[in-house]
Amino acid sequence: MKAKLLTLAFLTLAVSSLTVSTVLAQAKLTNQSKLFINGVGRVRVGMTVSQAAKAAGTKLVGDAPNNNCYYVKPQNQPKNLSFMVTKGRISRVDVRQNTQITTPKGAKIGDTEAQIKSLYPGQIKVTPHKYVQDGHYLTFIPKDSANQNYRVVFETDGKRVTQFRSGKLPEVEFVEGCS
Repeated sequence: MKAKLLTLAFLTLAVSSLTVSTVLAQAKLTNQSKLFINGVGRVRVGMTVSQAAKAAGTKLVGDAPNNNCYYVKPQNQPKNLSFMVTKGRISRVDVRQNTQITTPKGAKIGDTEAQIKSLYPGQIKVTPHKYVQDGHYLTFIPKDSANQNYRVVFETDGKRVTQFRSGKLPEVEFVEGCS
């Protein structure tokens, strides 16, 4: 009987450890994290940098916070992902040169302009790119009134998405980031 109880206790501990490891692995920011209108993975717009680091499961490093706008990024992975910080809080998420991070609907770098428009029918505003000849900004505008202060902006070369970002207005629409 003692052996069975000991075995049962060991199995319970093993399953508990596996469950905790699984939850922690899912919480960590990865290349498979989804970019939402208001954040990425478990990191949300409005969090402080320390709250965002805890939610991301990794240290966020970057520019010294010597002004009202600066960027931080995950110390290791995922690469080419950065967070704009304004007034001490995450205000925007930028995805560059990373073909694995997608929106919940699957939009990603490399998609055609037509694919983006088909994923978000009637919700994409197209404007000319400020620096890329024939390029565009495809801006997703949410219908839900609770999300009216947020956008997803897909930058294109006129054919395909080259980078994208999400966050709150007005920061998400800053063409030069913090410049």
